[in-house]
Amino acid sequence: MYATGRLQHALERALVADDPAVRRRAAVRVDAWRNVLEGMASGRLTIGSRTPVADTPVWVTLEVVTGGFATGRYVAESPPSADELARLPENAPGETDRERVNLWYLGDEGLADLGQAMRAGRCRVDVPEESALLVVAWLLEHGHFAAALDLVAELRPLMHRLRLTPTFGPSSAPVGAVVRRQSVDQARAQLRQAKVPPRIAAMRETLKVWNPLYDRLVALWCDTVDGDLPELVSGAVSGGWPCRVWPDDWVERRCQWLDDYATAAELHHARHPKSNFARLQSALERCPVDSSALTGREVGWIRRALANTVTAHGAPGSEARAVLRTAQYGVAARPTYATLAHVLSTRLDRFPRDGGLPALDPIAGDVDGAELPSAAGVAMPPHLLAKAARALEAPIGELVDRGVIGSGEVLAEVLPQVTSQLLAANIADPALASVYAQTYAAFRRRRSLLLQNLEHQVRFDELPWISAVAPYRDRSQKATRAAAQTLRETAAVALGAFPQTILPNPLVREFRALVSQAGLGLPLVEEVAADIFMGTFTAKWREAASVASRVLSGTLYARYYDLPAAWPAAEQRSRIRWRKLTSDDFADLCRSRAQEAHTAQTPGYVAQNGTVLEQSQILTSHNLAVLVEALDLTDWLREVGPELADRSFTWAIQRQTQPVSLAGLKNTAYAWRQGIFFLSYTDPTAVLAKLREQAAVLGPRFAPAVTGLMDIAAGHHFDTNGRTPRGGRRLLGWTTGPHWCSASAG
Repeated sequence: MYATGRLQHALERALVADDPAVRRRAAVRVDAWRNVLEGMASGRLTIGSRTPVADTPVWVTLEVVTGGFATGRYVAESPPSADELARLPENAPGETDRERVNLWYLGDEGLADLGQAMRAGRCRVDVPEESALLVVAWLLEHGHFAAALDLVAELRPLMHRLRLTPTFGPSSAPVGAVVRRQSVDQARAQLRQAKVPPRIAAMRETLKVWNPLYDRLVALWCDTVDGDLPELVSGAVSGGWPCRVWPDDWVERRCQWLDDYATAAELHHARHPKSNFARLQSALERCPVDSSALTGREVGWIRRALANTVTAHGAPGSEARAVLRTAQYGVAARPTYATLAHVLSTRLDRFPRDGGLPALDPIAGDVDGAELPSAAGVAMPPHLLAKAARALEAPIGELVDRGVIGSGEVLAEVLPQVTSQLLAANIADPALASVYAQTYAAFRRRRSLLLQNLEHQVRFDELPWISAVAPYRDRSQKATRAAAQTLRETAAVALGAFPQTILPNPLVREFRALVSQAGLGLPLVEEVAADIFMGTFTAKWREAASVASRVLSGTLYARYYDLPAAWPAAEQRSRIRWRKLTSDDFADLCRSRAQEAHTAQTPGYVAQNGTVLEQSQILTSHNLAVLVEALDLTDWLREVGPELADRSFTWAIQRQTQPVSLAGLKNTAYAWRQGIFFLSYTDPTAVLAKLREQAAVLGPRFAPAVTGLMDIAAGHHFDTNGRTPRGGRRLLGWTTGPHWCSASAG
């Protein structure tokens, strides 16, 4: 069972991880997964439902762990702070402290405080529920008494548990067309977690502590040698023998060395017991005044150890040994990344904790002597500045160029900072608009639930306090145009920056919000997990497929994937399932086309579902055709298509140089499909020639995929089994049995 496996993994991490911080985080996950399992066993949790927690409205923000499992905990459930409790009179009504705080804010004094905080812009919403009483206050201030009472009635059953008030203080949300990935405080916390890797710490310890002690130890024994110092000649030891002469100050120097060694051993890791250091140190301890306690064999070990180090590094005091130790000490004296990370984190202290960085220049300079005298003039490493850049407030395109936004998933994380302002632009009152925008951004931070039966995630307008202000939002033409422009620009950024990956679900959901604001009504579809696929599709999949067939008619993509010529409305077959309109003809076609990937006699249901879902993505182009047509991106694609196709194919080839796995094959097929889509808008000749050359590194196992694409580009067709006469094959990611690409690799 998935949940049991995750609990076991968390338990192992909590018990065996070396890093205490890792163990603490794992312990938190252990508690969360225990709650999941206990809730499922007791019936308190219904995994797969939009309302997985018993007696809990759909709008409550739930704690959700990996895989979409609700733990049963409310994110907005927290005890009141001392400042909140200080406001309450002794006889404040309510059964819990949280209920007493919420009810106090519904009184005259509390409502006045909420209204004043809204107008002054001194309220911060971190969880959607925290804006609920702000909306109540606004409704009452503006005479909407019935709406306010209805909202309070809906909130009242959970006032004893949920925090329904904001954090008072200036909002730190970016304003305008800029976004940030993290707050200054979050970036600083990550920098301060930097630690010196154990192997690096051990190396620095050796160079700074043990090497100087070792040189002194070697010198002590060399001073007892009669004649030339031992050295290796053709692997054999030559030269004099130790323990033959004893200088007058030898005993005193020996005692001093042993004292220094004991001090170092208390603070640092001991040397390996079989090392030359350990053997010479052990022998020294047994020679208080001479070597009478040593056997002849042990004296021979001392001689061999001296020969090893003298031959390798030079005699004590020699120029060769001095040059080596100077260079090594210089390496050890360099500041570690952890030290520089602390310096950089200290530079962030001058900026508001909850805000962002206006620029990187103020924190990017070389280390100043006042910051760290031993590192004065050292340049701040780029990878540390990249960590701090997560707090940089800049346009999305700039953050993509800097690598701060490195995937479609991260793009989806920051895009609500822009979308929220566009949606709030329909509200005339600036105070309410600010609350609305903050609530939207907080709502988008909610984690998605695992859902079945074609259920959809909770929508923003299902929050009762957002629904309550819906009548007071006017559709602004300016906001509508801005939403359409933002959607176009962001779609171009996503396709241009990450051409090898399909649009992830969080980004599709954010695009859908912009589509709604822009009044475009596009049929955007999500990626469906194969293990929860219900065997059918809602009508929007057929609509998206119809757009793809029309837009891509006659292109390389349409020929490679044998897209239907058209989707006549007269042939549409639909029915209602789970209160949703589903498209039976689309589902049937996906199942029929999936037969090409059925290579096992008794396929597992997940793999079988995966082959069907892959066909749904192929038929719809997974939103690409819909977005390109609606957002007028055709001319842009004609210009950048060769580059995007080349990057997609290059990624696919590089992925296949790694160990073959099911996930790797699926992602390779995604990148392959994306590349073919982009290539459909341009002359494929140069890109395909480069692809043939690049794919040669994979040898014969990937050759059928390349041959198949070349054949289709040349005007040939796949047969019903996805093959061409020259041995080419259509590349699909899912199969119900061994994949021809991985099988031939063995």
